[in-house]
Amino acid sequence: MRRFFIPLLLTLASTLAQADTPLPAAWTLKDQFDAPYTLDPATRVVLVARSHATANLVNSAVEHTQPGYLEARGVVFVADIARVPGLILTFLVPNMRSANYRILLDRDGQVAERYAGDRETVQWLDMDQGQVVGERHFQDLATLRQALASLVPPVGAQARAVTHP
Repeated sequence: MRRFFIPLLLTLASTLAQADTPLPAAWTLKDQFDAPYTLDPATRVVLVARSHATANLVNSAVEHTQPGYLEARGVVFVADIARVPGLILTFLVPNMRSANYRILLDRDGQVAERYAGDRETVQWLDMDQGQVVGERHFQDLATLRQALASLVPPVGAQARAVTHP
């Protein structure tokens, strides 16, 4: 009996230890072109928009910038579209393809959920090796533009446009 009981206890203890293990920092989402993107340890900022108004705020802040502007600064933009009805998504996602920057689409809200935030502001997460080290919230265009402009691209970083078929 002991022969079966001890391995069972060890398995149970191992399972409980794994349950306390934090979620891995990395995640993968597809962009507006259905291309996958995995959180890179070199990412400096994750912008999260949880509503149409906050997504428009991000768009207004970067729509007149050079292609690759966000990428050169180590910024990724996550749009939480989990609450958007399917019919609207059939029109919304194709419209996003005209943007000159990558929009990561959180279709089920699981990535945005990791970073508790509100629907009224753009959430700015300062990252270090995939871990959140700071957080800010933006609700006006001028302040968000200024914060993005203050991110100087790392030495040797070149603006890379996201190319799609």
